[in-house]
Amino acid sequence: MGEGGTALTWHVIRQETNGNRYRVAACATRVEAQKLVESLGSRGDEQHYWVERQPA
Repeated sequence: MGEGGTALTWHVIRQETNGNRYRVAACATRVEAQKLVESLGSRGDEQHYWVERQPA
């Protein structure tokens, strides 16, 4: 749970070039998570980022 008891069900996932995957953030909304993905993806590195919904 986030601040104020908000469920953080939208996760930003990063996959590195070697195939390892990591959760890099948890967000309350899909829009918030997608904005973070766009920001991280604009850095020009070789990592891949996407949003996944986690069960409540």
